[in-house]
Amino acid sequence: MRTFRKTYRINAGPADVYAALTNPFTIELWSGYPAKMSTEPGSEFSLWDGDIEGKNLGFITGRELTQEWYFGDRPEKSIVVISIKPDGDRSVVRVEQSNIPDEDYDEICEGWDEYYMGAINDFFNPNF
Repeated sequence: MRTFRKTYRINAGPADVYAALTNPFTIELWSGYPAKMSTEPGSEFSLWDGDIEGKNLGFITGRELTQEWYFGDRPEKSIVVISIKPDGDRSVVRVEQSNIPDEDYDEICEGWDEYYMGAINDFFNPNF
């Protein structure tokens, strides 16, 4: 099992980034897929037509979310913590995902860079 850690700079304020991570309508806008998401701890979520599914463990409004991601039928769950801090008119977003199966690590890294944080940054900065 491996751990992914990376810091991203997003061209939007923390409140907007938090909404992009937690509001199902906003998630659909940047991902292109329907999203099931709630800020209720213990609620289930589903992104990218079920490609990512799990449970929301906790939230600090505007600053942090903690999730448990499922890997199919595997009993091991992956814990994801996304922290958001202001940086002028932008945000610094730190992602930590632990307990990633070795064989999924490279795909998870690419997913964060290209399809998750990259897509959110593109959403807020479409002409970059």
